[in-house]
Amino acid sequence: MHWPEELTETPDLHGAYPRLSRARIERLAARGERRPLSRDDVLFTEGELSDDFFVVLDGKVAMVEEYGTADRVVGLHGPGRFLGEMNVLSGLAGRRTAVCAEPGEVLAVPVDELRRMIGRDAEMGDLILRAFVIRRSMISGLGTGLRIVGSRFSADTRRLREFAVRNRLPHKWIDLEEDWETECFLRAMGVAPEETPVVILRCETVLRNPSNAELAGAVNLPAPRTWETVCDLLVVGAGPAGLAAAVYGAADGLSTIVVDGGAIGGQARTSPRIESHLGFPYGISGDELVDRAMTQATGLGACFRVPAEAAALDGSCGDHVVTTRDGTVIHSRALIVATGIRYRRLQLPDMERFERTSVYYAATMFEARECRRDPIVVVGGGDTAGQAALFLAAHAAWVRLLAREGDLRVNMSRYLAVEVERDPRIQVMLNTEVRELTGGKTLEAVVAEDNVTGERRSIEARALFVLIGAEPHTPWLSGEISLDRRGYVLTGARAVRFQATAESRSPGRPFPLETSRPGVFAAGDVRSGSTKRVVSAAGEGAMAARLVHEHLRSAF
Repeated sequence: MHWPEELTETPDLHGAYPRLSRARIERLAARGERRPLSRDDVLFTEGELSDDFFVVLDGKVAMVEEYGTADRVVGLHGPGRFLGEMNVLSGLAGRRTAVCAEPGEVLAVPVDELRRMIGRDAEMGDLILRAFVIRRSMISGLGTGLRIVGSRFSADTRRLREFAVRNRLPHKWIDLEEDWETECFLRAMGVAPEETPVVILRCETVLRNPSNAELAGAVNLPAPRTWETVCDLLVVGAGPAGLAAAVYGAADGLSTIVVDGGAIGGQARTSPRIESHLGFPYGISGDELVDRAMTQATGLGACFRVPAEAAALDGSCGDHVVTTRDGTVIHSRALIVATGIRYRRLQLPDMERFERTSVYYAATMFEARECRRDPIVVVGGGDTAGQAALFLAAHAAWVRLLAREGDLRVNMSRYLAVEVERDPRIQVMLNTEVRELTGGKTLEAVVAEDNVTGERRSIEARALFVLIGAEPHTPWLSGEISLDRRGYVLTGARAVRFQATAESRSPGRPFPLETSRPGVFAAGDVRSGSTKRVVSAAGEGAMAARLVHEHLRSAF
């Protein structure tokens, strides 16, 4: 080969080429042998299997594509770096040739010895696994960010991908169903099926099927530890109402904590376009609105903890004590409940099975990428379903919108219904309900019934979007504050107090957004009688924060 006068080592991009510590090299040396190298010596060849795992001890080794013809150098590595890709452990042929570019020495460790060592040294195994996965994804042009390695048929893979998307984490997905070599490599590394999906991070960290909270902590999201703390104002729920409450609570000088069990933004973040928000005549995406609100709240001093799902409320000790599912205990002088609503599910046979791969309850870019160029069905007759159909029509092969009503205008805004009906990419099917789902590992078709004639037909579909309304997220409040018959929080004059305290009998109490427990307020979609709009939820959140200020001033 013709070598340039100056040999510059390839930088360690995203942790693909880490340097082994002296201690790690010594542990490997006990199981391998040192080999001197002269310029142009070949360690392993493209298209052939390698029996050894190589670590550069001295000199430089080049990784070359089309060796002997084009001789294209794609990487140059010096002392402390290990060579190769997934094929070293998966037993498959390599894609590159390793050639000595500068005389020195390497350590050659038999692959079988390396496997045995990995079985006893998890730290070494994770380091190699992480580097090889990142090298593989770089070769495939996947770019930067964390790597989620898992099957498209895995519910946990989908859970982690959705969490990454909702929380704006740069990431790339390696689908084990399409990357057989990566699957073989994970098996060779001793990663059991139940330990997938695997998440590879930039730091020396490999997570095997982590929970959302574990992933959040690993990437430095404001995820909570199990702690106990005290604040002036605790806001439960980080949708538009919770974000507005955080902004105005912090602006009033209150120490403010916001917790949410999913992602900051709630359902608003999943909306591709919010049409009716004051001040945005051409609409605004949910992502942009949420990001602006969070920036404003954190700038004023509000503290966010995600994911942290409220599990119980206790007011017996004077403060309002909220315990989250991970055991965190938060004492607050005032509490705003802004947990919003959760999507309703279709009660169908096999629904749970298909929810893992083919059923969605929101329409964002994540879902659009999942069903690109696929036939899809959207179920629902309200504004959310109409907006989803319009958005998805730009990505899917075609969209069928199924509504049980005989007219879209019964539950959908007039302007939106007109837009949906005029779109040639959307077929509207009125008086139609889903009765059955069919398919193998993924959805293949839905069986729909005309609720007037009783006629049934099979509709091809690779994805089903269920947007049929929602229910309040209030089970954690049961027995602590008054709810209406549908589970929404009662406020103001409608709220029935558990105890006739002196505070509850004072003039002007309860405040308009105050619940049956003094000092606990509700705002947004979770409140009984609220207007289910983003702008009204934000207004209620701001108003609730102001009422909290009044409550604390009178109570203390």
